[in-house]
Amino acid sequence: MIVTLTVNPSVDASTSIHQVVPDHKLRCREASYKPGGGGVNVSRAVHRLGGESLALYTSGGLHGELLHQMLEKEGVSHHPIPIEGQTRENLIVLEESTGQQFRFDMPGPHFIESDWESCIEQLKALTVDPTYIVASGSLPPGCPLDFYAKVVAVAKKWNARVIVDTSGEALQLAADAGVFLLKPNARELEELSGKVIANDEELKAAALQLIEEGRTEVVVVSLGGKGALLITKDGTEHIQAPEVSVISVVGAGDSLVAGVVYSLEQGRSLRESVQFGIAAGAAAVMNPERELCKREDTERLFKSMGNNHS
Repeated sequence: MIVTLTVNPSVDASTSIHQVVPDHKLRCREASYKPGGGGVNVSRAVHRLGGESLALYTSGGLHGELLHQMLEKEGVSHHPIPIEGQTRENLIVLEESTGQQFRFDMPGPHFIESDWESCIEQLKALTVDPTYIVASGSLPPGCPLDFYAKVVAVAKKWNARVIVDTSGEALQLAADAGVFLLKPNARELEELSGKVIANDEELKAAALQLIEEGRTEVVVVSLGGKGALLITKDGTEHIQAPEVSVISVVGAGDSLVAGVVYSLEQGRSLRESVQFGIAAGAAAVMNPERELCKREDTERLFKSMGNNHS
């Protein structure tokens, strides 16, 4: 069983306008709304790939209710955790004249102690032991920076494998607790290792150091259109991404994580699972804003990748 946990989910409003100019009333096109936030998107993508997961997420106010309705409509198994504040809304605006995208991400509601404590309690109260827990996304204001480390401590009672996808100090402290898999990009790996990274060799060395320190068993360094580096104690491999036409990169990282965890749950090897995750990430960028990956695209791209080592 796959469980995702999102403490700072969002309702993402997307719209477009001919040109963004200051001090004018900007008349936008009709907005579309999608669920957002790391773990929520991972669960949505797992569902699209044909898998099952349970999305635990905080929910407050009208946006929390809207999030509930949207996940119901998509058929994603989910469990809202009530909080005092209002679930955040993010705004994505496409400027049609330049093709540039403006993304306005809100910080999220200010947590009080009972908000984050109830997240941990709901996790502990799961009636089915999870195999994988995906803790993904930013932490809202007021949530302790070691929140994901607390999640790792809970996961250990089930021997669940924890996958963490976040940034900053929250990522540092999660790694200190010892996780199964980290998915940093090059900049986040620099932050984790405390070293400037100039090339692939230094990326590999920094990731191996994390493994040797016992902070993670697996590192998957996402390289965007170049695929990802898979690093374990047994070695390193650069898995290339298939070439696709890019419509929107938003949600590609969440689709990658979903592909990896879905494949592992299906019993594929780690290498094949990362390959499938890269295929899912590539499938996601072929779709419009926050559409995530489609199953048929992912499977076709995965087959096209073969089992080539590089």
